Amino acid sequence: MTIRERIDKVLEITLVLLLSVLVIDVLWQVISRYLFSSPSSFTDELAGFLLIWVGVLGAAYVHGKQEHLAIDLLLQRSDPERQRVLIILINALIFLFAIIVMVIGGAWLVTTRFQFEVISSALHLPLGYVYIVLPISGLLMSYYSLEIIRKNIKK
Repeated sequence: MTIRERIDKVLEITLVLLLSVLVIDVLWQVISRYLFSSPSSFTDELAGFLLIWVGVLGAAYVHGKQEHLAIDLLLQRSDPERQRVLIILINALIFLFAIIVMVIGGAWLVTTRFQFEVISSALHLPLGYVYIVLPISGLLMSYYSLEIIRKNIKK
């Protein structure tokens, strides 16, 4: 099993687990609110945090699978050589975005949340743990971008 396949597998399992916990959390919120008339205090915040993780990690995952939403009109109308060049250019831009915004910016956000001891209101969880998904996903997206670039340069 290659490194890429291992990363994909770990990401798949993580996303399935996070989404499962999210569904259970939202279900419990609905049950506690409408059946018991006593909504749970932490479920709303937990759902928001899980949604952040599922959304950001999911974006990295679909980028790696090259199944993300894209406006590819220019790509479709190009000859194969131009498509290859465009794919390399697009992934180089995604790589730069992932490194600058997600890894560097995300690491700064995580660091400052821990330094200032910012804590969530309901779960009393340091917000650095919530935002750590940004640099993780940024690293994954940059890895996937480099893999796609490498594969297209070989062609």
